[in-house]
Amino acid sequence: MCGRFTLRTPMKDVVKLFDLALGADDGALGQPARFNIAPSQRVAAVRFDAEQNGRALAWLQWGLVPPWADDPSIGNQMINARAESVATKPAFREALRRRRCLVPADGFYEWKRQDGSKQPYYVRLKTERPFAFAGLWEHWRRGHLAIESCTIITTDANELVRPLHDRMPVIIDVQDFQQWLDPDVQDPKIVQPLLATYPADKMTAYPVSRMVNRPGFDAPECIERAAPDKTQGSLFD
Repeated sequence: MCGRFTLRTPMKDVVKLFDLALGADDGALGQPARFNIAPSQRVAAVRFDAEQNGRALAWLQWGLVPPWADDPSIGNQMINARAESVATKPAFREALRRRRCLVPADGFYEWKRQDGSKQPYYVRLKTERPFAFAGLWEHWRRGHLAIESCTIITTDANELVRPLHDRMPVIIDVQDFQQWLDPDVQDPKIVQPLLATYPADKMTAYPVSRMVNRPGFDAPECIERAAPDKTQGSLFD
């Protein structure tokens, strides 16, 4: 699954990676680095904007709320969508056709269960460069209340992540950004091949402080390598 991630990369570099056209007064460039992004919080997302006829940055609630939902709290159960069933699940199938997005990130966390506790690990690219999760977004409205929300698609874990969890977020390669965001592509069979497991040899992981377990703790200490537990050893020694 994907339940926490980071976006430490300066927004000017995010704008460059996703080829976004922002106005000089756009507040996105002033967004602070994030070290522990948690469900229900606002996350940056890149999607196609018909008015701009191009890619645009949006701030969406993490936890997709389907348009037909009576209670928006259902989003708490919709932070992830499984690649294997995303084309058929009522909550996600229409979004896969018409409302795909990319969620910028530069790392994510997973937890290893050991002796009744959970040790967090930080997973990132070896290059330390930012990347994009495959996401879907939706618009929900009841009366005067409107929510734009998103989910992150997951798939089978690679060899690096599998000792921590059997699922991992789908990472979309830069060369596939255009196809994933193309509003004219509405056949799920065309985009589903992009929902593949990212190669393990391009990634690295290491244990970090259990402070990450607190959703409200968002500081550089989250990604600092934890001292090895000599009684347990390190998963990636």
